[in-house]
Amino acid sequence: MKTTNAIFLVIIMFVCPIMITAQQNEIIPNLKEVKNPDLWTAQNREVTYDDAVYLSGQPGSGILWLKDINFKNGVIELDIKGRDERGRSFVGLAFHGLNDSTYDVVYFRPFNFENPERKGHSVQYVSHPEFTWYKLRQEHPEKYENPVNPVPDPNDWFHVTIKVHYPAVKVFVNESDDASLEVDQLSSQKGGWVGFFVGNASEGYFNHLKISLEE
Repeated sequence: MKTTNAIFLVIIMFVCPIMITAQQNEIIPNLKEVKNPDLWTAQNREVTYDDAVYLSGQPGSGILWLKDINFKNGVIELDIKGRDERGRSFVGLAFHGLNDSTYDVVYFRPFNFENPERKGHSVQYVSHPEFTWYKLRQEHPEKYENPVNPVPDPNDWFHVTIKVHYPAVKVFVNESDDASLEVDQLSSQKGGWVGFFVGNASEGYFNHLKISLEE
């Protein structure tokens, strides 16, 4: 029986290079396949893989979408690396994406992590296209952005856990038991794509993506 199960697993890995499913509701995409257009699609970015996924920096926002997944509720985990350069490092994760302009995002500003005057703008939720960071900051100051706790090295990798149970979104950093951000989604979509996100003029590195699906 063990031999049969091992052969079956090998067959699944070759037939389905998009992901290895540890459990029925757990998806671990094969990030080495990010250049495969049948599995991933990039918006406004060049994408490479060398031990981690890299999205190039250029004007405008960019996303690398994982195709053929409809994420509704659950937990998304990943590692992210930006840089400590003000206004040039916006890195995070888009979810409930419907197209290239309609999606929700949780993203980070590493250049604010250790800045005592700007640390309150370290992690941000937005819902494009209507609820931009500027609109939310003007109309709901300090509600949709927060400091990050614990504070990561702004030039190093940090681990992110995003828990979504529509409309509630909770964001945790580096395995902390305390959420760095808790908000209710402003969008009406309750499901959609998942993708790595970089903001205007930003590049970013991403790794170890895991998606756990719930009803």
